[in-house]
Order: sequence, then structure tokens, then C-alpha cells
Amino acid sequence: MEKIIEAKTLLTKIKKGNHWFGYDYNMNLYRGCLHGCIYCDSRSECYEVGEFEEVKVKGNALELLEKELRSKRNRGIIGMGSMSDPYNPYENKYQLTKKSLELMEKFKYGVFIITKSALVLRDKDILKRVDKNAKAVVGITITCGDDGLGKVIEPKVSLSSERFKAIKDLNEAGIDAGILLMPILPFVNDTLDNVKEIVRLAVINKAKFIYPYFGVTLRDKQREFFYENLEKYFPGTKDRYIKRFGNNYSCESDKAEELHKLFAKLCEEEKILYRMEDINKLFVMKKEFEQISLF
Repeated sequence: MEKIIEAKTLLTKIKKGNHWFGYDYNMNLYRGCLHGCIYCDSRSECYEVGEFEEVKVKGNALELLEKELRSKRNRGIIGMGSMSDPYNPYENKYQLTKKSLELMEKFKYGVFIITKSALVLRDKDILKRVDKNAKAVVGITITCGDDGLGKVIEPKVSLSSERFKAIKDLNEAGIDAGILLMPILPFVNDTLDNVKEIVRLAVINKAKFIYPYFGVTLRDKQREFFYENLEKYFPGTKDRYIKRFGNNYSCESDKAEELHKLFAKLCEEEKILYRMEDINKLFVMKKEFEQISLF
């Protein structure tokens, strides 16, 4: 189910830093999501999304984006997908992401896409053109090396195997693509075998980077939905969370140190970027298209 809404603004300037990916502007073309991931932070009350499973489509997004791209003095890289996947099922109908990428190509802006959908491959050729003019990076969330477990905690997204293939296809096309290995859920997928399998498949599918978080953050409505699904699919695990974490926002796996040690060792051996300061070196606009001084 979708609803057309009007947005007042689209691009938000963000501060660069080594703590997160180095893009310059943030943009969400949709609100709400149909992916059904049991851990989704965007359900939290602070984001004021309302009926989360009702996707809100920003009907005036393209008009706003073109106006804002024309008016910005400094070009940069635009992040998409921080709150709502730019390749949700309604993208097939409205094509806001595709048409936004065409505008970025036109005005020579870069893009960083966060998604869980193999639909990103539909726009591979546009991303190649964006990358030629400025920069294109794609981060695909993958939390499970096994399709079966992945289907339980992320029920309505592309299978993990399909997402790995998308990473391979994008990198073979010359687009820097990697993995957001987050969240890793305590007592669910926080196993050494899962981490090993994800890194193994990342190597096979030519991932440029993997950025991990060996835990999950929880608050208000997000926690309620998460616990409801834990009871359904992993009986007894909700009680383990309550006993171990209480109402903590950050719920880091008790195995986090062990998992990170193994993860870092494997990434070092396979020469996969995993430190944010190294990943951020990918976020560099092509010099010949950087904004020049008026003087």
C-alpha cells in the first residue's frame, strides 16, 4: 500500500567524518518500508514515520531535486537509503530512484546507495555514467551467509545470494560495491560460521568493502516489533534479550570482540576494506568535475 505525499525539501547537508561513510548530502525519496526486517530501526518513534508498512511516495521529489541540484554551490555525493530503501517494491512503479540518478548524472553529482535489493542492477548503466562524471558507490546490507536464516530476519528482500550476485555484477561493471554487515543479532546470527561465510562469499563476489556492527540497536516501537518476531521465530530469545540488555539502546553481542578479531583477520588476508577511514577513500569525486572557485 502506498500514499503520495509532498516534501518541502529533499537534500540535507551532512558533516563528513571517519565515523561513517563519506558522502555529502542525504536524501530519502520514500518513507516507510515493506521489507519486513525484524530489526528495522526506522520503526522508531523519533523518525515519525507513522504507519510504517504504508510506503509514502514523495510525489514532488524529482521537481524538488532538480531545483536543489541547480542551486547548490558545491557538488558532492548524495546518500540514498538511510531511512527507506530506494529500491522498495514501489520503485518499479514510480522509478524515483532511477530518475533521480539521471538527474545526478545531468548535474554531475555522485551517489552512495544503501539497499537490500538486487533491483539496483536495473540502474547499473546509469550508475556507470554517474561514476564516470562524479562517483558512485553501493553498499548492500547482508547479515546472513545462509539464505534460509536471512529469509527469516529479512523476509521480503532479495535473498542473500541474490545480493551477493548484485555486488559482483556492480564491481565487474566498475562500480565500487560492498557490504554493510549490520546488524548482527545477539543469539541469532552472531556466530563465527556466519561471519566466515559472509567474508568467503564477499571474496568470491569481489566486494570492495565490508563494514560491520556486531550488535543491534533497539528502542520503543522497533523493540516491540523485534521482540514480537523473536517470540515467533526464535522462542526464548526475547527473554534472553531482556535479561542481558534490559532497555539498553545498544545491544552488542557478547561475542563481539571474538567476532571482530576473526573478521578483521579474514579481511586483512583477503585485502577487503573494513576500516571506515579506508572505505572513505572510495568517496572521492572525480577531480575534473569538482566545483571550482568563482575566481
